[in-house]
Order: sequence, then structure tokens, then C-alpha cells
Amino acid sequence: MTKTNKALPIVAIVGRPNVGKSSLFNAIIGQRLSIVHEMSGVTRDRVVAPADWGGRQFELVDTGGIGVAPGARRNVDFWDERITEQAAAAIDDADVLIFVVNVQESITALDEEVADRLRVLDKPVILLANKADNPQLAAEAVEMTALGFGVPYAVSCLHRRGIGDMLDAVLMRLPPGEPEAAAEAEDAADDGKLLRIAVVGRPNVGKSSLVNALLGEERVLVSEEAGTTRDAIDVGFQLRYKETTLPCVLVDTAGLRKKAKVKDAVEMFSVMRSEKAIERARLVLFLVECSPEGMTAQDRKIASMIQQSGKACIIVANKFDTCREAKQKKLLEELRYTLPGMSYAPVVFVSAKEKYNLNKLLDQIAQLVEQLSVRISTSLVNRVLLEAFQQASPPVVGVAPLKIYYASMIGNEPPKFLLFVNEPKYCAPNYLTYLKNCLRQAFDFTGLPLMIELRARPKKVASFHTPVGPSGNKGKAKKRKRSDR
Repeated sequence: MTKTNKALPIVAIVGRPNVGKSSLFNAIIGQRLSIVHEMSGVTRDRVVAPADWGGRQFELVDTGGIGVAPGARRNVDFWDERITEQAAAAIDDADVLIFVVNVQESITALDEEVADRLRVLDKPVILLANKADNPQLAAEAVEMTALGFGVPYAVSCLHRRGIGDMLDAVLMRLPPGEPEAAAEAEDAADDGKLLRIAVVGRPNVGKSSLVNALLGEERVLVSEEAGTTRDAIDVGFQLRYKETTLPCVLVDTAGLRKKAKVKDAVEMFSVMRSEKAIERARLVLFLVECSPEGMTAQDRKIASMIQQSGKACIIVANKFDTCREAKQKKLLEELRYTLPGMSYAPVVFVSAKEKYNLNKLLDQIAQLVEQLSVRISTSLVNRVLLEAFQQASPPVVGVAPLKIYYASMIGNEPPKFLLFVNEPKYCAPNYLTYLKNCLRQAFDFTGLPLMIELRARPKKVASFHTPVGPSGNKGKAKKRKRSDR
């Protein structure tokens, strides 16, 4: 796995805590991707999203606040240092910096601290005075010129005012574009080639550690404190696949905990972002903690959520280094027993901390990617179902036995089959499961949930149970016998 090449210029939003950086980020990209809250220190990791203005594309990066706002209730010694490291990494990668200050407050010591850090860089910096919600405040923005970056752009993210002029200035300072590389990145996203992989699980199972281990860098914050990750963090990378590379996005998500344990609005938004990440993903890495005791009740709830989403899934049993004394076969049996609905998902035992078995996980991802594009011909589907029907006849439910007339594959994410039958209610649930297992064994849909839709047949569709006459046409032999009489 390698990180994506820099195809688009990067614009980073920086500033002290609680000046409206995330509000600006959301206003520019046109969606509420980054969590916005009045509490200081909400944004911790770098949140990245593609943006477009005036026909020019660029990557926009939201960062955590540099420094600690007065009265902030958080572990300053730990979080301030780590958030600043993330912001510094974003500043290093950026081509243009948007320095956000709050026009409703005088220049603070933290504003001056951020200005000192940016002033020594050989990069264009655009000063933005946010929260200029009325003409008087907009006029007062000129006082921020004292920071040394020229006259600021007075902006109101709340009223979406002044953002366009600021973005025009951003475009003027972007480096010359690489239209071919940018077009390739856009085409990959538009035609579905871009593989979104969401990493989900309950808190403290090692999601961020796994993301960093796969990327080979400290891209997202890691700590033993539950709730470290708040936003859904998108990270682009390239997966080696069939002697080529496949553009992908790895999405680190907040831990999904019981609703009763969600303490505040920020955590509620984090959970919502995680659920949305599953909806947007094409593949889910379901991270669980490797344990001889099996999975927890919350693990089972998350598994149910993934099943209902219909997404491809790999179960990643992390922290294998903590239970190496137990036999892997026994651990697998216990996991399968406690997650019976996820029998279709392959299991890979890893240790993100020791980077154990990561290559096997990447190989499993590549194999599953290949399954996503599999299409089965109608004739082959009918042949498999006919054999399944002959091996085990369906139980009688209602007034008549189930009859299958015709079948076809109508989708592949997830694999979906349409079966025309005499009456859908005649199919017993256990027989439907039997048919799914037969299809799965025949076509190896590893990691993919399989769906079967039963539909009452059109009147002119003949059953594959009807005997074939000498001419090869179904039903003809019986008609001739009657006419001979």
C-alpha cells in the first residue's frame, strides 16, 4: 500500500481553537463533513475533502486549533501537543494557508503565536477574519492587519458572506495546475473506481492504530483514551492490485458505542459520521479485539449494522499480540460463534501495534475487490439453482410447494439474484438460506453478503421443472399426448 501521489494542490485552514475553521471548511465544500461545536478542541485530526472553485480543483484540509483556549477542559499536556503535530503536518504539505481569526475578539496571544509560526514559512498565507456577521464587524476586520499578512478578508461563515472573494484570492496563489493528474483523480471518483474502505468498530479496538500501520505514518491520532477520533478521516492511498495500483480512500471513524453511553453532542455527531461512513463505503473493515471470550454485545450490534448496510466486509481481529498463547483456531471458532450473522466475512488476525499480518490483510482486500466486479451469466445461475433444487426439494409451505421458474443476477454490490417463483410466500426461510449457501459455494462470494429477491412469475415464463419434450421445447410432449387421444 502506498500513499496517493499529489495530484491536486492543497489548501490548509489553520488558526487557534474556536475561530470557525470547521465552519469555513464545511462552507467551502458545501457539506457538513467536519464536526462544528462551540467546545474548544473538537477537531483533532486532519480532515481532508476535495473542493472546487472557479473550475479549479484542490484539496481542502481542516486542522485542529493550535494552542489552548482559556478555560478549555481537556488534557492540555497530551492533546495540545498531538493536535499541533497534526496541524504542523498539514502546514508542511499545503501550497496555500488560510489563517483564520475571530473578528469579534481582539488579537490574542494565541493568534500571534500562530502568526509567528506562519511568518517564517515560504508559503502564501491568506488572512481571514471570520464571524463578521454585520457591516460594523466587517469594518473592524482591518485591525487584524497588525498580524502582518495584509488586509484580511472579512467573512461570515454563518451567513455565507465574503467566502467567494477569499477563494478567488486562494486561486491566484495556487501553483500551476496539473490538469491530467487532476482529471484522472476526478474520473476515478466519478466512475466508481475509487474504493472507499471504512474502518469501524467499538472504541479502543485500535482503528486509528491500524490506519497508521497500513499507511506507514502517524496520519491520525492514537491514544488509550476512548473517543480520540471524532471526525470520519479520509486518507487517500493506492492499493497494489493485479500488477497495477487501485486508487482508494481509507476512512478512520469514531468508535461506535451504546447510545446510552453517548455523553455529549460532539460524540453524537461522531457516531453519526461513522454510520455515514459505512453508507458511503464499498468495503468495511470491521475491527474487533482478539479475545478468547469472543465478541461483546456492542460488537454484535455493529455487525448487525454492517449486515443491514449490505456492504462487503472483512473482520479484522486486532491485538493478536495480547493472546498468542491461545490457538488461532479456537479464537476463530469463538468469534464465529458470537457473530453468527457474519459468516460470509473472512477473518484476518493482526496486530497493528507490531504490524503483524498486515500483508495478509492487504491481500484479502485485493481479493475482495476482485469479487466486487464479478457478474454471473443467467444460464449458469439457473444451472446452479436447478442442481440445488434437485438435491433438496423445498418443504411445502401453505397450499402448494415452491416452484422456481427463472433466475438472474441483477446486482453485484452486494450480489443480488432475482428468482421468479410461483408464490414468494411458499419459500420457507431455511430453504432460502439453503439457496444462498448453494450460490455462495458455487461462485465464492467471499466477504460479500448475498441477497435473493423472490418475485411471482409472469404468466408466460416457463418453469425449469417442466419436462422437456422430444423437440426440446418445454411442455410440448404432454400436449401431443392429449391431442392424440
